[in-house]
Amino acid sequence: MVNGLKLPESFRDRVEDIRSGRAEPVPARDAATVVVLRDHERRGLEAFLLRRVRSMEFAPGAYVFPGGGVDPRDGDADVAWSGPSPAEWGRAFNADETLARELVCAAVRETFEETLVLLAGPTAETVVDDTRGDDWEDDRQALLNRDRSFGGFLDRRGLVLRSDLLRPWAHWITPKVEPKRYDTRFFVAAMPEGQRARDVSTEADQVAWVRPAEAAERGSSGEWLMLPPTIATLAELAEFETVADVLAAPREIVVHEPTAEIIDGEAYLVLPESVARHYRY
Repeated sequence: MVNGLKLPESFRDRVEDIRSGRAEPVPARDAATVVVLRDHERRGLEAFLLRRVRSMEFAPGAYVFPGGGVDPRDGDADVAWSGPSPAEWGRAFNADETLARELVCAAVRETFEETLVLLAGPTAETVVDDTRGDDWEDDRQALLNRDRSFGGFLDRRGLVLRSDLLRPWAHWITPKVEPKRYDTRFFVAAMPEGQRARDVSTEADQVAWVRPAEAAERGSSGEWLMLPPTIATLAELAEFETVADVLAAPREIVVHEPTAEIIDGEAYLVLPESVARHYRY
């Protein structure tokens, strides 16, 4: 049995071209994604998911965690910062200090842009308790349009990025066969008390708070469209009962990069064995 997913016939030539050297893979863009978690009084541990609008170029219609590509300005060394240093994050994710700073800033920025959840506060020990209102929406739009840098947004608001509210979770690289690729670090974080995630955004037409086990089942059964990293992450989170348990879990970050292979004349996306066990074919 193949530990992988059968790819559309249109991928076969692309797989063969890359394997033979006739085509070069597209460079993977650095990106960050954040699994926002909460403890529900009845349902227990829940994760926040967005369904990407079908007009999106990458993963249209898929349920994903908030996240996106690094903005070069995310590496601004003047960003007000508390918690583990960029050097410490670099050790966790095997990245240099500049990239680590960019990844953490991108994680916090993208989560705010897509959900209004903001992992920052007026001091190193506090967090913003509400991000609703026209003024916050204006800031979100300025970030989305790249009219304002994330550092500039924090400075204008008098806020400090709270890197201590994040934990490293995983590292996935989009397969070389894909026309658009990301080198993505996964973070986990608790939903800040008092904040509320927005219902939809320009990139999402539906959102859901859902138990990780339920979401992983919907993804692996095909009921919800999901990429393998999302299903694998949800399946891992299903082993925990509370947000505190997740945040306290020790993690060794291993790079996962599925490969595309021709097997019995057909193209397959072959998943790492440690991940394939979470996936129902």
